[in-house]
Amino acid sequence: MEFYHVPVLLEECMEMLNLKSDGLYVDCTMGGAGHSREILKRTSPRGRLIALDQDETAVAHGRERLKEFGERVTIVHDNFKNIKSILEDLEITEVDGFLFDIGVSSYQLDNAERGFSYMEDAPLDMRMDRESQTITAADLVNTKSREELADIIFQFGEERWAKRIESTGELVQIIKKAIPAGARKDGPHPAKRTFQALRIAINNELEVLESVVADTATFLKPGGRICVITFHSLEDRIIKNQYRKLSGVCTCPPSLPICRCNNPRLLKIITGKPIVPSEREVRENPRARSAKLRVAERVLN
Repeated sequence: MEFYHVPVLLEECMEMLNLKSDGLYVDCTMGGAGHSREILKRTSPRGRLIALDQDETAVAHGRERLKEFGERVTIVHDNFKNIKSILEDLEITEVDGFLFDIGVSSYQLDNAERGFSYMEDAPLDMRMDRESQTITAADLVNTKSREELADIIFQFGEERWAKRIESTGELVQIIKKAIPAGARKDGPHPAKRTFQALRIAINNELEVLESVVADTATFLKPGGRICVITFHSLEDRIIKNQYRKLSGVCTCPPSLPICRCNNPRLLKIITGKPIVPSEREVRENPRARSAKLRVAERVLN
């Protein structure tokens, strides 16, 4: 199956990155290489791109799709949580912009054997990196206690009916039965939040996000930007809070008489409210519906 992914908020990302013709950019979630390719097309032969992905299939596809750009692009098979060591190994000290698309690719969703989708009956896998990760979603649901699973689903899926789940058999059917009939009439597929929660837990996604913004900010040139696309409220909240913290906003409890957090002012928030897809984009790509783009810019110290 060919690796493909429709790049979400493509024009908005290109605009917000404020591309320089000879700039150095890092696509931390290459996926189908849609954003990566556009960055390379819109910069000069002196421009350079580092593209990362933890999915070995995405890496192989990216090498093929971007090969025409030759030495202008460096593709790395790794998780963006290691961005600091990756850039240090490449002897890179300054970057003009970082892009993150924190979502599951169309390929991963539509390829049943990857186990990300609740629309087909397939093995529960959900590993982003099948080479280095050993624990699958099937391992999780068959080894964790009922209480531990309920906590994972409640915390990461924001699923209010998680405490009603009592088995780990045919997961989708169990979820449907666990949710009261009156709560199933409207909204997304009843299994969406549970599958989301398992995916987050397997890939340790939220913990990674909390540290990566600070790591990337230290590599940004003054005026360089971080653009992050998220697809659910937990991710969006983390990015929003990390931007606030790195913009020097006090995050101390209101009860403290003086500020003790001493947050450094590294970033300026560009998007007070997140940028969302246009109605046209949502019609053409329904999977873009929940996307939110937040942007911050490096300031002089």
